[in-house]
Amino acid sequence: MSAADKIKAAAENVAGKAKEAVGNVTDNDKLVAEGKADQAKGQTRDKVEDVKDVFKN
Repeated sequence: MSAADKIKAAAENVAGKAKEAVGNVTDNDKLVAEGKADQAKGQTRDKVEDVKDVFKN
């Protein structure tokens, strides 16, 4: 996994956590859902890159 891909995955995960937290504080269910979706995308990106790394070696 390249460093850029790791950073993108981590940033997406952090942004998702922030959205979810703001959504919880403001009682905004839509924002909470978007935050969870962003976290899932970040985690998926991370897993896909891990699989790519396995097949590179």
